[in-house]
Parts: sequence; structure tokens; C-alpha cells
Amino acid sequence: MKPLFSKRICLLMIAVFIMAGCGYTTQSLLPSDIKSIRVDNFKNRINVAAEQSNVRMYRGYRPGMEIEITTAVINKFLTDGTLKIASAQNADLILTGELIDFNRGALRYDTNENIEEYRIKLIVNIEVRYAKTGELMWSEKGFAGETTYMTTGGLARSENAAVASAIEDLARRIVERTVEVW
Repeated sequence: MKPLFSKRICLLMIAVFIMAGCGYTTQSLLPSDIKSIRVDNFKNRINVAAEQSNVRMYRGYRPGMEIEITTAVINKFLTDGTLKIASAQNADLILTGELIDFNRGALRYDTNENIEEYRIKLIVNIEVRYAKTGELMWSEKGFAGETTYMTTGGLARSENAAVASAIEDLARRIVERTVEVW
């Protein structure tokens, strides 16, 4: 009889913990009066004329990448649904950003010193301000989105596909950072 009683107590305790949950919520942590955001066009601040060094032999530059980032961030906010996209006059928040670096670095080589895998990293500076007061909600310098891609084999991708994936990662991180307010 004793083992049956302890099993019931154990099951009851497990049920209590499960029903209590872990504190996770799918709701936004934004104040209830924040319902919309304006995403300004990202600026491209990559200094392609900067002096090179042994650490950085070249500066990556892809024309129009700032437009792709702006579009991806807007689309991610639309998909998320927590904040609506609005004009500057009607927005509760205003997001501004600047692309400061595009980095493609080798991760893995084959036996002949050919590059098999790259990491692409997009680095931006971001500010989100309250539209009415201009007060800073959050800002971060060096905010990054990244991806890796293989150049050979069954998992090979083009650089363009990898850049699109890095932009999506960046957009997801920006939206999460904004709506989760951490």
C-alpha cells in the first residue's frame, strides 16, 4: 500500500508543477498603449574606403543590402503581428538603423586549402524611440544577424541565399528584441 500512496503523491506534485507552468507567455511585454511602429529606411554606413589591415583584407559591400534589411524587418513585424506598421505621424515607436558591416569569413577548409564553409555576418546599429516623446526605448550598437553556408556537397548554398538567410536572422532578432523588451 505504501508504494501506491507515494506514487499518487508524486503524480499529484508533477501535475501541480505542470499546471503552474514555467512563466513563459506568448504575449508581448510591451506597454498596452504601444500598438504600432514606423521602420525608417536603414542607412548603409559601410566605409568601403577604410584602410585595410591584416585582420580585415577587404570590406564587404553589396549594393542595396540596406533596402533588403528594411524590407525584411517590416515583413517580420507584419508576420509577428504584435505591432502594426504605421506612418511616422501615427506610430507609437520609431525604429532607425544603419548597416555598419558586412563580413564574410572562412570557417572550414578542405585538405587543399579550399574554403568549404563561410560565415556571413551583418552588423547594424539600432535605435527604437517613442514617437511622441523621442525618448529612447532601446538601442544597440553592433547588433548582428548571421548564417553559415557550405560551398560544396549536398548542403551547398549560394552566397545570395546565405545573405538572404542572414538578413532574415537579423530581422527576427530585431523584432524579438523590440516586442520582448529585454
